[in-house]
Amino acid sequence: QVQLVESGGGLVQAGGSLRLSCAASGRTFSSTYAMGWFRQAPGKEREFVAATSWSGGGSVYYAHYATGVKGRFTISRDNAKNTVYLQMNSLKPEDTAVYYCAAAQPPIDYGSRQGYDYWGQGTQVTVSS
Repeated sequence: QVQLVESGGGLVQAGGSLRLSCAASGRTFSSTYAMGWFRQAPGKEREFVAATSWSGGGSVYYAHYATGVKGRFTISRDNAKNTVYLQMNSLKPEDTAVYYCAAAQPPIDYGSRQGYDYWGQGTQVTVSS
């Protein structure tokens, strides 16, 4: 089992920044796990935001982004802390949502929520105009 705990959400004005964190724990968790961020706005389906996946060699990881956040959001991970981050810059009101962290052993479809086995409880991000 893997447990995920998100933090860092809050209220920010449009154009501002936030950094979300997701701490992973559990006997089976390792640095080979793919880690993703999804978000869900009221009345909408949960959608992919970003993911990080191991290349299969050394300490090289790939980053994957949804089109709407590319260039504004950055996903990163600190394997020593079992933590993945989502740096969100130039935030827009349409980024308002509950943000969820997810994890799974590869290979998976990084952009599909069905590919992930473990989920956090979510953290609210609200961007005011």
